[in-house]
Amino acid sequence: MISNKKQWAVTCLVAAAMLLASFAAQAAGRAGDFPPSEVNINDLASLQRGAKLFVNYCAGCHSTEFMRYSRLSEDLELSEEMVMANLVADPGKKIGDTMTNAMSKKQGEAWFGKAPPDLSVTGRSRGPDWIHAFLLSYYRQDDGTWNNAVLENAAMPHITWELQGIQEAVYSMQTVGDQEVQTISGFELVEPGIMSPDEYATAMRDITAFLTYTAEPAALQRKTVGVWVMGFLALFAVLAYVLKVEYWRDVH
Repeated sequence: MISNKKQWAVTCLVAAAMLLASFAAQAAGRAGDFPPSEVNINDLASLQRGAKLFVNYCAGCHSTEFMRYSRLSEDLELSEEMVMANLVADPGKKIGDTMTNAMSKKQGEAWFGKAPPDLSVTGRSRGPDWIHAFLLSYYRQDDGTWNNAVLENAAMPHITWELQGIQEAVYSMQTVGDQEVQTISGFELVEPGIMSPDEYATAMRDITAFLTYTAEPAALQRKTVGVWVMGFLALFAVLAYVLKVEYWRDVH
């Protein structure tokens, strides 16, 4: 007969295994839904370009209120003068201030029907693949309005359409259950923009990298420190092995 303690331990192990399996399934689903963005937060040039694009095209409506300009200067290896001149639009802002904007929630609701969310942790809540796919998936509908294949009827307008140009959806029929359903299978660029498709994809990847970085700025230092920690552990393992061999030699 299993004791209460053992039964409790078995129950905990089963619950943990089910939870891990659930997380793994969700992660696999997210990875399969969108093509990999291939962002690299260790690419400082990409982060710098992404910061500039974010300020020029996104920061008018969206804030990243958990990020300070001073942290931006430190992590992206930019002088405070460069940050204030190129990444701060509000003359009343100081280098130690957070990246907020002047739009109130009431104004956002009046203009867009929904207040634009703060994007500080979107890189973690949505993931870089989702963000990159969302930025690339705007298309013009038959009535001339914009829609998004990743987030249908998004309140956010296609703010970078001049860079991308105008693309329209390409549809195909797919079988879902017993029904034929029309789905978007791709896009067709009907009017080119300032950038080529490859340049635009890279620009959106830079914005995605910047939002991934702002969601966890400490990741830059953590990964750097991690390399040194792993190196120390490897060296310690060698020394421990040499010490073990020397110790047991005397014992034998």
